[in-house]
Amino acid sequence: MTRVKICGVTTFQDALMCAESGADAIGLNFWPRSVRRCDPQVAARIAEELAGKVLLVGVFVDASEAEIEQTRKVARLGCVQLHGDEPPALVSRFLPHAYKAVRVRCANVLAEVRRYPGEHILLDAYVPGIPGGTGATFDWRLAQQVAQERKLTLAGGLRAENVAEAVRAVRPYCVDTASGVESAPGVKDPEQVRAFVREARGALAGG
Repeated sequence: MTRVKICGVTTFQDALMCAESGADAIGLNFWPRSVRRCDPQVAARIAEELAGKVLLVGVFVDASEAEIEQTRKVARLGCVQLHGDEPPALVSRFLPHAYKAVRVRCANVLAEVRRYPGEHILLDAYVPGIPGGTGATFDWRLAQQVAQERKLTLAGGLRAENVAEAVRAVRPYCVDTASGVESAPGVKDPEQVRAFVREARGALAGG
């Protein structure tokens, strides 16, 4: 069954709601310039309630190894997502509980993916100057071969209305959404979250 990650969670209440709605993972964004930045103390409170119940993923953009390590401990992160221009060596430092997010810029995405170590990889849409959470999609056909080689988390413009189609087209390990389940940037909408989880999980039912 396809796993579901709700990313860009900023409040304790939204984290609980996402967990109760059936999310397998919750993404906590620690990039200072993000409209979805999660305060580390809020993240720590979320961890007190949810660590061990859902996977807590810390999202970082070109942060130092020391910063990532410190935040990982404070927020009791189960996994680290590197969403900037980090080198393969930094991914290796946090394996096996880390993966690289690759923004799809061209048809040769497989070569870019193969630069990075680890069992998992994330593909997101490329929008100049914005690391993620853009709501933009990309050609899912470019993700199909990646999904055959790696445990792929598919991101980029996914919402309840298109996630089932994406799952059927790509067969990813996990689907990831942020803006696709929001009423405002950083504010999750319970109905949209539940619908996203339902559509993602039901996409391959019977097949």
